[in-house]
Amino acid sequence: MTTATRAYVSRLAGLTVFDPNGDRVGKVRDVVVGLRVGTACPRVLGLVVEVVARRRIFVPMGRVTALDPGAVLLASGTLNLKRFEQRAGETLVLGELLDRRVTVNESGRPATVVDAAIEQTRTGDWLLSRVAVQEPGRLGRRGQSHQLEWDEVTGLALPQTGQGAETLIATYRELNAADMAHALQELPIKRRHEVAEAMDDVRLADVLGELPETEQITILGTLEESRAADVLEEMDPDDAADLLSELHAVDRNRLLELMEPDEAESVRQLLKYSEDTAGGMMTSEPVILAPDATIAEALARVRQEEITPSLASQVYVCRPPSATPTGRYLGLAHIQRLLREPPSTLVSGVLDDLEPLKPEAPLAEVTHYFATYNLVAAPVVDAQGRLVGAVSVDDVLDHLLPDDWRERARRG
Repeated sequence: MTTATRAYVSRLAGLTVFDPNGDRVGKVRDVVVGLRVGTACPRVLGLVVEVVARRRIFVPMGRVTALDPGAVLLASGTLNLKRFEQRAGETLVLGELLDRRVTVNESGRPATVVDAAIEQTRTGDWLLSRVAVQEPGRLGRRGQSHQLEWDEVTGLALPQTGQGAETLIATYRELNAADMAHALQELPIKRRHEVAEAMDDVRLADVLGELPETEQITILGTLEESRAADVLEEMDPDDAADLLSELHAVDRNRLLELMEPDEAESVRQLLKYSEDTAGGMMTSEPVILAPDATIAEALARVRQEEITPSLASQVYVCRPPSATPTGRYLGLAHIQRLLREPPSTLVSGVLDDLEPLKPEAPLAEVTHYFATYNLVAAPVVDAQGRLVGAVSVDDVLDHLLPDDWRERARRG
């Protein structure tokens, strides 16, 4: 395998880092450079590597012995596991330089940075030597792309306003929502808000659900109210209710008024319950089927991508109407049982008559219920016998862990 002396930063992101023994250290999340005066190429200071428990550490470039196409190799020695803190004069290539607007010196045309190349010199140092830029196209088409030397563009060393985020978001596309939320928190505040603004509603809703409440409120507050309402509609109703419960009543009611009536009503129902009860933890959108539904229909429903694994573990059978609060609750069917029965069998014929939770059940009762029956989701039924929602195990864990557990995990 040939060791590269030039590497493109977007391709480094996510590569596995190995120590000399071949043991996995972590994954590359960014490259740190030091911008210099004038047109001198920035010096590469090191890599930001995510290790166990999502802690991000700094690995000096002098410790890197090879940048292979599929991995980064380190020299022997002890790694400093102190959490990475960006210092004055340091710039994150992925986090701060991608999507930066620059001017191509030769033509004077504007362009956007879409990638950057680092290159090893004869002395063994690494420099950020080249940038890939894309000029704006006409009539919505993609413009020309160029690879240019560092000194062939201007605008990289200057403070930026209105910096886009499309390329950075594309780099993070493969991250799940929790990892994307973690990556977002590692960005400078200004950049964090730019990235949140550029995400689509569905992606931002998923990421918000994985952020600490204070960060959720801050990001929501940077959005226009109509956009904030759209994002809340895309969130799981229980997550949206938790977030809105932290807002001032005036702001909460204004956002609810801007939401679609059906979506807002689901959230309003959840806001009625105390947050440490089954009603406060549940989602109002479990998989609900009519008594005459077949197992084939049930399996088709739980295959839908937007349904979380815990909610897909079982379906709930109720008489019409099928929206919560439903008609009379009849029982639930576990996915494992459904897989063992003929597809044409009615779901109502394989129901478990497990006693459901009540909305007012406290956290201690809910955890005892989950432990007793070895469940990952549980039905919640009101005094009239109607299904009002389902509690999933991840919601229970959220309430058992300390309020700042996400922040503690980020700090390692």
